[in-house]
Amino acid sequence: MGEEILMDIKRDYVLSRLRDGERIDGRKLDEIRPIEIETNIISKAEGSALVKLGDTQVIVGIKMQPGEPFPDVPDRGIIITNAELVPLASPTFEAGPPDETSIELARIVDRGIRESEAVDLTKLVIEEGKNVWMIFIDIHALDDDGNLMDASALAAISALLNTTVPAERFGLGDDFPLPVRNLPVAITSLIVNDLYLVDPCRDEMSVGNKLITITSDKNDNIVAMQKSGSYLLKEEKFYELIDVSVRKAKEVREILKEI
Repeated sequence: MGEEILMDIKRDYVLSRLRDGERIDGRKLDEIRPIEIETNIISKAEGSALVKLGDTQVIVGIKMQPGEPFPDVPDRGIIITNAELVPLASPTFEAGPPDETSIELARIVDRGIRESEAVDLTKLVIEEGKNVWMIFIDIHALDDDGNLMDASALAAISALLNTTVPAERFGLGDDFPLPVRNLPVAITSLIVNDLYLVDPCRDEMSVGNKLITITSDKNDNIVAMQKSGSYLLKEEKFYELIDVSVRKAKEVREILKEI
């Protein structure tokens, strides 16, 4: 059966279930798939985490090393985020340099961590203006069954929470825990007509790519937002979606606190 025909069948099935007020996997419109988090799974990394969001799986590794600070922020450590989407994770991914999808994914994760000030970068200064700690966040998608955004963001903060700064290795004193002080959580929803589906799975994405990702911090402040696709959202629906996203983020944050 051709790929286009299969997509049409999936799209019709998703829409027919939505007309009956149901999602194809039986979830409520605002229900997130089961979450599993496993940390410290990469022995050679300073921190790592594997997140399973339903059947979507993402692994994040953290590496750290000393380096020169950016000229405009000589008193701050550095965060650099990269995402790799390999063909093994999804038939839609292609080998080669980062494409728009992987770049957007890395930016969303990076923005949530940076704007929430999840890591106290002022405590990562070795010598102001000359030497600071650099944090490299590497995201690898293992299996894409939809919503890599939230899975990647969750894996990133989970990995940071168990990261140790390798000062001893570089002759810079004793190792110490990475100073993480906030817990940003991203919640992505798929917009379908007047409905929004929180944490869309891959088959639900057959109806379109009208997505919005809202990242909030531990104080329920909105720290980042990303809109994908071309569509208009009514003001009352937008504020409703913000409320739902913040509420669901609080639920996910309780899971984070247990790792």
